Amino acid sequence: MKRFCLLTVHLIGVMKLRELLSGNEAIARGAYEAGVTVATGYPGTPSTEILENVVGYKSEIYCEWAPNEKVAFEVAAGASLSGARCIVTMKHVGLNVAADPLMTLAYVGTVGGMVICVADDPGMHSSQNEQDTRHYARFAKIPILEPADSQEAKDFIRIGLEISEEFRTPVILRTTTRVSHSRSLVEIKERQATGRKIAFEKNPPRFVPIPMWARVMREKVEERTAKLEQLAKTSPVNRIEWHDRELGIVTASISYQYVREVFPEASVLKLGWSFPFPDDLIREFAAGVKKVLVVEELDDFLEEHIRAMGIACDGRNFISGIGELSIPKLQASRAKMEGKEYISAVPVALASDLPPRPPVLCPGCPHRGVFYALGKYDVIVTGDIGCYSLGVASPLNRIDTILCMGGGVSMAHGMDKAGEPRKVVGIVGDSTFFHSGITGLLDIAYNKGNSTIIVADNRTTAMTGHQENPGSGRTLMGEPTIEASIEALGRACGIKRVRTVDPYDFKTTLAVIEEEINADEPSLIISKAVCPLRERKRVGEIRRIANEKCKKCGACLKLGCPAIESQGKGTIPAINPLLCSGCGLCEKICKFGAIQNQE
Repeated sequence: MKRFCLLTVHLIGVMKLRELLSGNEAIARGAYEAGVTVATGYPGTPSTEILENVVGYKSEIYCEWAPNEKVAFEVAAGASLSGARCIVTMKHVGLNVAADPLMTLAYVGTVGGMVICVADDPGMHSSQNEQDTRHYARFAKIPILEPADSQEAKDFIRIGLEISEEFRTPVILRTTTRVSHSRSLVEIKERQATGRKIAFEKNPPRFVPIPMWARVMREKVEERTAKLEQLAKTSPVNRIEWHDRELGIVTASISYQYVREVFPEASVLKLGWSFPFPDDLIREFAAGVKKVLVVEELDDFLEEHIRAMGIACDGRNFISGIGELSIPKLQASRAKMEGKEYISAVPVALASDLPPRPPVLCPGCPHRGVFYALGKYDVIVTGDIGCYSLGVASPLNRIDTILCMGGGVSMAHGMDKAGEPRKVVGIVGDSTFFHSGITGLLDIAYNKGNSTIIVADNRTTAMTGHQENPGSGRTLMGEPTIEASIEALGRACGIKRVRTVDPYDFKTTLAVIEEEINADEPSLIISKAVCPLRERKRVGEIRRIANEKCKKCGACLKLGCPAIESQGKGTIPAINPLLCSGCGLCEKICKFGAIQNQE
């Protein structure tokens, strides 16, 4: 694990080691110190770095990237029932995928401690929606912990595992983008020897939720919840900080840090354990202050419950539930509460007139050739979650819909069966195909669809930072393994027309796409080329534009390659040699031979 800062401090004569860690690094360290032996997950920002740091402890912890979050959850659940301490990691939308086993494991319960690390993304920095994981805790009737900094992120892993083992329940640890990626000092300790025996003990009434036994489990869930409510009110992770009692603020997670800065004089009920709700503690706090304000990100989860308890409070009437909370936003809310005008900070002069820099496909990205080729045909393109979602942007403009992981396949089939008159092409990445595209492809073959599906196979899970997947030939722990064949899986699903192309070979790619979208049966195209950003090397020779041959037609600019620069319409473009990856796509589409290898 990368170390950014090491400090030693003397506290009561005892030397303690502290490190400056991000929330994700701290969670990984917490798993190590708490005796976790199995860690699973699927990459998704802002949770990805948890497992990428856990693998630094691979001599003590088995860790894996699973094909999707449901599989990762089930692997961890199996490890727990055998007695192992385990964690499973995912982002908020990943918990949607794992919701099926979550709801039933809440009934079955755990043996070894199991913590579900879920990272929410307020503000949608890298997500297709804003959703609040706290609702899943209430839905499944399981505890949820919310750290406010890296120290708590580490400590709450151990606390969550202990709660899980004592009450036989999975526990959610909810972070946010800001907690996951912000850094703070963390006290480092040695690994805890749990002495846990790994051996599953047969007990069908305990582990098999057929209706006869599940009804008993259901009653025990309610009994467990009542006990957890009593523990929550005395747990040290929930605390009252008495100050001026004119205003009392109920808050949790990163919002606590903002509250302490914007309302330094206020009394605070800081909840690290948000559900089951610590009702007695909430009543005690509310009774001790004149006015209650609830500050939380996203949904009014706490506010709604506090109001239901009959306690008057402010919250959404002053603080928006849309987007990521911040100190300026909270300062504006305070001004609104106090009937004052909020004067925002003046933008930094140097940044006020900078041009926008929207994300684009990297120079040399193999996906660019596929999207450019699709632009030659009047087709609908159902997109998916990954780097290739950038194909929606100008000048490529070749994605029409995005829903969720695997939706690019299934939505194409739905449009086809609805009688859509235009041809429909679904596009997914290789990791997304393994995640949830296979079942959609099977559906197309089984139900006699006629869609063309393209798998943009760049040999990695690129958008989240180049993680391994079942097609990359290597595990998270760095071990060589099988390379799952997308071609073979397509044929096994019943697709007869399976084609593989090199997207840098534009002429062939164009011809294959034309053939397949005009076929009278479903087809699968695998566009296979390694992500150059992962390889950290150019694809080929750097190109340049010969000014004497350039006709200023602008065709090369329609690729949207960051390496091709223009001073405006009617001028001769130039290729930036520092950015050019040498893929040669611009050379292949130039009709005048104006693009050549750099001498």
